[in-house]
Amino acid sequence: MVSPLILVNLKTYHEGMGQNAHRIAAAAETVGRESGVVIGIAPVFTEIRPMSQHYAIPVYAQHIDAITPGAHTGHILPEEVRAAGAHGTLINHSERRLTLADIDACVQASRRLRLESVVCTNNDSTSAAAAALRPDYVAIEPPELIGSGVSVSKADPGIIERSVNAVRAVNPDVRVLTGAGIQSGECVKIAVDLGTSGVLLASSVVKADDPAAVLRDLVSLI
Repeated sequence: MVSPLILVNLKTYHEGMGQNAHRIAAAAETVGRESGVVIGIAPVFTEIRPMSQHYAIPVYAQHIDAITPGAHTGHILPEEVRAAGAHGTLINHSERRLTLADIDACVQASRRLRLESVVCTNNDSTSAAAAALRPDYVAIEPPELIGSGVSVSKADPGIIERSVNAVRAVNPDVRVLTGAGIQSGECVKIAVDLGTSGVLLASSVVKADDPAAVLRDLVSLI
């Protein structure tokens, strides 16, 4: 059985920058080793290389652009993300929305470069559409619950179940994550029991005084 994935998005929180980011990465490595659960992090782009070199955890980019090498000043080149050591990338996060054509192109670039692709969606119908593009993961996150402290696992478990069913109906090889307000082991257990392969979360870990303690709680019931 494949271990659930706990994917921590550091966003651009002050608490997820510099030495704080490395403190979270070290906690993820320690708790992952203790529990056997895969814990990945998505830091700011400048931290991808040092984190991939110093920690035995999967490191994800927060975004890539659907470009090839050339004259694209200020864009995020997928080849550079891969060369920096990234294991995968988020695509279409609610804070970095893309067109369907760009999502497709990003997924194709990820596949070509052997980057694990995590396409973020906001409901079950968009989850089904994303599954048709054959990413590695679809991550369902109702945007109104992101950063709210209200867990999607408790507030709207139906959207998780519907999204899992919708994705499986289109492509059973695509795994499902869920996020928005995830903050405890109970939240993670509910999500996994509903058929997901793990969770995508941010503030409950990034802003914690003791990230390791929060991570231990998150993996405690799986």
